[in-house]
Formats: sequence, C-alpha cells, structure tokens
Amino acid sequence: MARVVNFLQQNWRAAVEIMILTVGIYYVINFIRGTRGASVVMGFVGLLVTLSFLTVWLDLTVLGALLGAAAVYLSVAVIVLFQPEIRRMLAQLGDLPLFATAQEERENIEVIVQTVERLSEVRIGLLLAVERSVNVQQAVESGIEVDCVATPEMLETIFFPNNALHDGGVIMRGDRIAYAACIYPLSRQENLSPTLGTRHRAAIGLSEETDAAVVVVSEETGSVSYAYRGQLVRGISVEELRAFLTAVLVQPPSSRKFWSRIRSFGGGRARGPAGGATKVEPEPK
Repeated sequence: MARVVNFLQQNWRAAVEIMILTVGIYYVINFIRGTRGASVVMGFVGLLVTLSFLTVWLDLTVLGALLGAAAVYLSVAVIVLFQPEIRRMLAQLGDLPLFATAQEERENIEVIVQTVERLSEVRIGLLLAVERSVNVQQAVESGIEVDCVATPEMLETIFFPNNALHDGGVIMRGDRIAYAACIYPLSRQENLSPTLGTRHRAAIGLSEETDAAVVVVSEETGSVSYAYRGQLVRGISVEELRAFLTAVLVQPPSSRKFWSRIRSFGGGRARGPAGGATKVEPEPK
C-alpha cells in the first residue's frame, strides 16, 4: 500500500496530463466524427505520422527541419480547413442555458412534435432548424423574416404546398419562428447515400455548420428524421423525436451529458443523444 501511495505521489502529474489528453482527444474525435472534415483529418494525420516515422527511422535531418519549420503554417491550415468544426466545438463548449426554462423548452418541443406528427400523416415535407447557441441565419443563404409565435397551425401553414414560404427551411428561435423559406447549405460529405434528397442533405449541411437540431419530414414517404452535429438519423418515431429534442434542448446536467456521450461514442449503429438506438432506413427524399 505504501508503494502505491508513493508511486501516486511521484507520478500524479503524469496521470493528470494523460487524463487531460484523453478527454481532449475524445472531444476532438467526437466533434469531427462523421463530418465532411473527417476524411481530411485521417489523411492529414496519416501523412504527418508517416513523415515523422520516416524522419526518425531514417534520420532524415532536412525533412525533420522542414516539419519543424512548417508546424506554425500547419496550425493555420488546420484552422482554415476545419473552421466549421472548430466553430461548432467552441459553441458547444460555451453552450449554457440562458433565459429559457426547462418548462418553456418542453412546450417548444411539443409544438415541433405535434407539427411533425400532423405533416407526417399527410406526407407534407418539413425542414425545420431549432437554433441553439450559434446564429443559424449566418449559415443560410436567404430567408424571409417572420418573427411570430411558433404554433403547430402556423408551421403547418408555412409548409403547406403552394404556400409562398413552403419551399425552404424554417429557423425556430426559442418559442418563435424567426425565418422561413431559408436555403440551408448542402452537406459535402462524400459517403452519403445516393438516395438522399436535397432536403436531407441540407439538414446535414446546416448541422455541420452550426449546433442547431434539424428536423426533416419526407414529402414522399412521410418518414421523420433529424440531423445533429453532422449526423443524420432517419426513420424515427414521434416518441424518438421527442426524446432527441428533450436530450438536446432541455439541458441535462453536465456530468450526465458527458457520460451519455462516452456511452454513445464508438457504436456502429446510429444513436440519438437520448441514448437509444434508432432505426435507419433508406428513403428517396
């Protein structure tokens, strides 16, 4: 026992460093996993590791000097290449509940869920982004300011076919509809299913650029999906949508949020933030 205590006293700094590095690496991987920058990260890291290994193994002095001199420029390149991911990471690190109470958030969730349920039954398309800490309007190309209280009836009116505002997405800010007829940025992920339509690609694209929770209803099948942090989960039920929105919008304690991400990380199946696996189905739109 004395040896263990003595070892901990002598090496506690190393243990703290390992813990900090582990948490940092986990968060970096978790934020870029599944985004359009993931493949670039893998290639970039692979190249650096290969060059570093060759430099040490073959004692390549010139290449080692060049890698050392290029370190500053590589840091700038990383910031430029992964600007959307870094912005989302910083936004989530500073993501704190400001004014809305848990009860108000639950009421907003019910508005969204009721709207999705009604439109899904009659197969009317929906594309709705719930703004969180990042201003979504800065990521969209256009939009018409609405600024009205969000109700199921108002959202149904906006998305009703042939309505002047139905073509595009809606930005919901708190309990209000901020903008309608917005053109979301399309995702540039190369591994997306070819069956995905523009609406779903736009949902993924906006979730890559911001920390918004994006809800989608297919106008062809009526199936419900959501996109969050660059991940699209498709073919979910209304209850699963409610659980997802509750987990994202009704702020859980920080420790519970951290461990729920730990449990969900590394799984092969698509999982919602609520912790339950959701069914993923192909759909044409």
